Amino acid sequence: MSHPQERELLRDLAHFRYALRRFLRFSEKEARSAGVTPQQHQLLLGVAGFSESGVATISQLAEFLQERNNSVVGLVERAAKSGLVRRRNSPADQRQVLVSLTPRGQGILLRLSRLHHEEVERVRAVIVSSAEALQQTPKPARLKAASPRTGNRKPTQSPPPASSLKYRREKTL
Repeated sequence: MSHPQERELLRDLAHFRYALRRFLRFSEKEARSAGVTPQQHQLLLGVAGFSESGVATISQLAEFLQERNNSVVGLVERAAKSGLVRRRNSPADQRQVLVSLTPRGQGILLRLSRLHHEEVERVRAVIVSSAEALQQTPKPARLKAASPRTGNRKPTQSPPPASSLKYRREKTL
């Protein structure tokens, strides 16, 4: 990497990823300290926050967790056995499973959310400044050779903006 722009791009990306990873590590540690797995914590957050109604379908949770439906079904079953969530069939469509938090799940989520809010405030400046720097860094010229990981295929599509997720969420509710 002899070009200053490339070094700057890599440095900014590394700082951004480092800040994200530190937050994720903090989150995983706090979830375990609260007696739940990091995946269960994310499930609780998805039920309470992503759906906006406090009730979520397996499909909504799969989207939030970025997992396949069958993986989410297993996670919900384990969380229900632990007393974190409640499952019931939808009155409108008996094939659809609705997931909501139990009082125990709500209590754990609130404690973790307070801790996470403090940590978000602490790392926000690092993440925002790194993201802004990445946006302002000129991108190096694209390499002509195919990447060894993707061959001649196009790289995977970037995630949709948050506004489109909200639209999709409202559309499915």
